[in-house]
Amino acid sequence: MNTKIWLSSPHMSGNEQSYIKEAFDSNWVAPLGPNVNGFENDLQSYLNEDIHVAALASGTSALHLSLILLGVGHGDEVICQSKTFSASANPIVYQGATPVFVDSERETWNMCPIQLDIAIKDRIAKGNKPKAIVAVHLYGMPYKVDEINNIALKYNIPVVEDSAESLGSTYKGKNCGTFGDFSILSFNGNKIITTSGGGALVTKTQKQKEQAVFLATQARDNAPHYLHSQIGYNYRMSNIVAGIGRGQMTILDSHVAKRRSNHEFYVNAFKNNTKITFLNEPEGYFSNRWLSCILLDSESTREGLRLALEKENIESRPLWKPMHQQPVFKDAPSYLNGVSDELFEKGLCLPSGSNLTDIELNRVVSAINTYFVS
Repeated sequence: MNTKIWLSSPHMSGNEQSYIKEAFDSNWVAPLGPNVNGFENDLQSYLNEDIHVAALASGTSALHLSLILLGVGHGDEVICQSKTFSASANPIVYQGATPVFVDSERETWNMCPIQLDIAIKDRIAKGNKPKAIVAVHLYGMPYKVDEINNIALKYNIPVVEDSAESLGSTYKGKNCGTFGDFSILSFNGNKIITTSGGGALVTKTQKQKEQAVFLATQARDNAPHYLHSQIGYNYRMSNIVAGIGRGQMTILDSHVAKRRSNHEFYVNAFKNNTKITFLNEPEGYFSNRWLSCILLDSESTREGLRLALEKENIESRPLWKPMHQQPVFKDAPSYLNGVSDELFEKGLCLPSGSNLTDIELNRVVSAINTYFVS
């Protein structure tokens, strides 16, 4: 059998081990240390804005802390993009709040400004103004930042920018991860760079970062004994994991370039296939193309192709199943236009890793072409 082609596997630079070795040599294997500070500084420099970064255990923990800092609690409502991974919505429930799901638009596949405005007006009319908006840059494609943020400003609702999939993407020349009142990053094993697990919270002020770090380290008060006046969490990134991140930062731009090259390879390979379409970059948008995604002409074609690739030991995956379709969120309010449902029915993610070889890319293309001529 052919070797497995993964959807998006980790891609090491070779530089990670030097940072990890330094941590071991200096015995900084405890939860904090120089690599944590260094990784945060690396991210701040890369994002190139007046922001502050707290390195955490996951993107989910970053999103959770952002909601806590925004005062989201029991009985509140938080608007969330429906077309996303469940980790965008789960922390809302952690806080005892209710997610309110908003559908996508076709140009970027992200939150639809029209549906967002409808949702906010309706929630206010029902007596529960949303406490926050969780907007996602899906698959590395920036959401409609100006439109979404202007609506948020109009109603005075803070935006949590979910940039878990979009490190290295830009909107009008500005880095994703800098547009929200809070922004979150993910370094999970399949992301553009990885720390095996891990994430980060991007804040606008140093005080917000300090509050996040305080909560992320069990909310221990300043006392010689263990004193806690509020609930804390074990959410801080370890020094060893941060060392992996420091090594990954040295090749972030090249990872983005390779994933964009993969996308262009697929576009050129299937330009004459009328059953395959791609998500194009609108003017002013730059996607890291974390995953290369295609739309087929029907759900049966999508599933048939997925199974054909699986038979060839090639991993592919349907687009995220919308949150309003998830059993766990069946009772949540939703404002829908049908776009995310259609994307789920017809969409497929193709192997996209920055470590894919030309031989592997050609294997994927060959398997897809064989499916369509068989």
